[in-house]
Amino acid sequence: MEKIVECVPNFSEGRDKKIIKKIADSIEDTPGCNLLDVDSGRSTNRTVVTFVGSPAAVIEGALNSAKVARKLIDMSKHKGEHHRMGAMDVCPFIPVANVTMEECVEISKKFGSRAAKEIGIPIYLYEESSNIDYRKKLPQIREGQYEAIKKRIVTKEWKPNFGPAKFIPEWGATVTGARFFLIAYNVNLLSTPNQAHRIALNLREAGRSEGAPGKLKEVKGMGWYVDDYNLAQVTVNLNNYLVTPPHILFEEVKKGAKKLKVAVTGSEMVGLVPLEAMLLAADYYIKKEDLFIIDQDQKIRLAIERLGLNSVAPFNPQKKIIEYIVDQDKNEPLASLTLRGFIEEVASRSSAPGGGSVSATIAALGAGLGSMVAKLTLGVRKFEAVDPKMREIIPALHNASNALIPMVDADTEAFNDYVKALSLPKTTKEEKEHRTIKMQEGLKKAIEIPLTTMRTANSAWDAMEQTALYGNIASKSDIEVGARALEVGIWGAYKNVMINMTDIKDEKYKKETIQIAEDIKNRAKTMCDKTLDILDKR
Repeated sequence: MEKIVECVPNFSEGRDKKIIKKIADSIEDTPGCNLLDVDSGRSTNRTVVTFVGSPAAVIEGALNSAKVARKLIDMSKHKGEHHRMGAMDVCPFIPVANVTMEECVEISKKFGSRAAKEIGIPIYLYEESSNIDYRKKLPQIREGQYEAIKKRIVTKEWKPNFGPAKFIPEWGATVTGARFFLIAYNVNLLSTPNQAHRIALNLREAGRSEGAPGKLKEVKGMGWYVDDYNLAQVTVNLNNYLVTPPHILFEEVKKGAKKLKVAVTGSEMVGLVPLEAMLLAADYYIKKEDLFIIDQDQKIRLAIERLGLNSVAPFNPQKKIIEYIVDQDKNEPLASLTLRGFIEEVASRSSAPGGGSVSATIAALGAGLGSMVAKLTLGVRKFEAVDPKMREIIPALHNASNALIPMVDADTEAFNDYVKALSLPKTTKEEKEHRTIKMQEGLKKAIEIPLTTMRTANSAWDAMEQTALYGNIASKSDIEVGARALEVGIWGAYKNVMINMTDIKDEKYKKETIQIAEDIKNRAKTMCDKTLDILDKR
């Protein structure tokens, strides 16, 4: 799965449109970076840029924007209402999809190290990237703002983590680190601002001024009145949506509003939201209402409806959910072809797409047939007795089929890194060693892709067997074809794993990986035979 990291650099320039554009362009022109938002304020004299990309891409995008800021922003002349200490004031890296916080910590450190070396600027680490208690939070590091840096930076306690421990008048200093995704979220009330604020005080982690803690962790909030909407809002920042997700905040506001006898009229997401937060909301309401919804687009629709996200402005998932914005630019040339086009492409005088892509396609079709039969069984009066069983079966088959589709293109692209490594220089001993390392890394990637296809397809077997046992027997041939296709897809991916093993020098990796592949291939044969035998006996 693609790794997505969000980067939100804040620049101390919010008035000069030419400078702001050049900073934004430097990010947008960085390969692999997707510029999502540029938010400038004149009074704050500050611009917040939001972009996403792979771990390597966001580092390059952040560096490119910092280099532009170094040339064009002069902090010695900067005035603005917002707290600030540097031209690029803060540059957080945030995990969005398939990336851990630990990975983002390493990303921030790589950025800090390179920025110090390539631009010659002082860099401080904060949040998850810092292990020094007194300089972990941004307000701690930025105390006294730009004006205080001159004296602080030369002390032992405030020596930067990277770069020179000296005052650079034109730049100041930059803070970077890893933090969790912050969701700005508002719940609408037909009430007074005082009532909204009262609810917010009871819920936010800090609680009330007299020291009583609030009910929800990782929540900052208050109540206010929005003239444009003619309603009050509980407005919050959810610092960690895995601790307190939007739907929990929404439900708790509803409880507080009920006690005060005021109406809740939906909510709004300010800015962007991770897909996971929306799916968590959907899963909550699916469980609460005992619903059965499997398609992701229907889950998103359920979350939108239950949270009332269309109440003050249209909530367009394609423009509000980060992963959907990124997916609009996703390059899946093979999976996007028509069926005829794909077959013709396979049959053309070209080595790609080859057996790996075809194997992923066949496996996806196999799991898809199992999913089809299970779905055709669910909800039919004749098979009501097995409805609970179908509800258990369908997600595994449905998810496996969908997860195998990206592997069609991934397999064709698997050799890209290896091919690039072949063209590396090999004149000196060091160059030869570097080239060999990169070639081996490329080969391992070429192996991991079909191995992922095998693992994903393997996850569908138990559900396929259950479909054979309990599915509509009128679709017997569909399950038979599905089982055979799933086995063939795994077998084909296995062949792609093995053909790339020849030149692997890491014997430990080789032995362990071959064993994994052999086990999955053998299980596929066993499970296919078992599934077909079940059908023969029904």
